[in-house]
Amino acid sequence: MNKINTIEELEQLYDAVVPGALTKVRNHISPKYREWIDNSNFLILATVGPQGTDASPRGDIGQAVKILDEKTILLPDWRGNNRLDSLRNIIEDGRVSLMFMVPGSNNVVRINGTAALTAQEEFTSKFSDRNKRPRSVIVIEVVEIYFQCAKALMRSKLWQSEDRSKKVPTAGQFISEIDDQFDGNAYDIGYDDYAKDRMW
Repeated sequence: MNKINTIEELEQLYDAVVPGALTKVRNHISPKYREWIDNSNFLILATVGPQGTDASPRGDIGQAVKILDEKTILLPDWRGNNRLDSLRNIIEDGRVSLMFMVPGSNNVVRINGTAALTAQEEFTSKFSDRNKRPRSVIVIEVVEIYFQCAKALMRSKLWQSEDRSKKVPTAGQFISEIDDQFDGNAYDIGYDDYAKDRMW
């Protein structure tokens, strides 16, 4: 493999940046971006730390986050597998990126910023749901926000694609590949019931 080692080599492969790709960037959540985020129930949270990078899906029935003000977003950490990869990274290195999606739209809204964690009741209580609260809340300061070119979702036809879930391995099959004594089929069949009381 011939590696591209310099920025100059990289830039020679591409045309000049489209001016609008730079001028669309804002440093706060404008009213239109607020509309988008308020309608997004799914996002990807990307973090970086001493052990490497992490990207984590986040979502909720309604809004995935709450907007505190034009520079601040609150993201609850609902129940998961307790690996805490993203949270550990945030403690070590506060840089984060978020990618907000809205089902049916080919656009994506991106936020780059810095994050901190809190378990303070003032913040966790904002997400009280079904008599439960998140263990912690990620407080994100917006450094830049912009919408992403729609071409990737257009090419993939993400929202129009056929259901391929029957063509890919299940979670139980992934585990069985590691542990041949594990009953992956039973795991898959029972997972919805298992998760029902562990979503929040």
